[in-house]
Amino acid sequence: MSTSTLRFTVAVVFRHTPLANRWVSGRWEPVAVEPESSPAPAEADAAAPGTCWRFGGQSLELHRSEAEGYHLNLTAPDPKVFVMWRMAEPGVVPPVCPVIVTVSYNEAARMLDGGEQVDAVPLPAEIREWMTPFVTEHYRPEARRKVHRNDPFRDAAERERRGPQR
Repeated sequence: MSTSTLRFTVAVVFRHTPLANRWVSGRWEPVAVEPESSPAPAEADAAAPGTCWRFGGQSLELHRSEAEGYHLNLTAPDPKVFVMWRMAEPGVVPPVCPVIVTVSYNEAARMLDGGEQVDAVPLPAEIREWMTPFVTEHYRPEARRKVHRNDPFRDAAERERRGPQR
């Protein structure tokens, strides 16, 4: 593979669910991320009531620097695709837009820490198969370092090496 960045074009499917609430008329949420080449809408959006919008042409990129986050996602019991999204300007239809699509746990966590709206949807098998060789090539676990905690002999040896304190 030998490339440090890969790009996969996906579509993000959002669902709008009407709510009987005097402050909010409805709830928007991403319900699926699917390969752009998928001919039919995701099954997830047909199962529940509401209006669905498909945002095609979104880029899912893999970067060597995020290999650990991809590895954590692939080895999790329930791998996810993370969608960072925002509400659009008033008057725009639909009033939501996906901004970043990622499969890195670490990147998603940084976005959440930054106060962004990030939701997770199930990782499709096709995307998992696409990213697995990249992770295999680029992820290297960090070498484990021995931690010496509360080692009285090491502390005494260090004090002896330094000599008397003035």
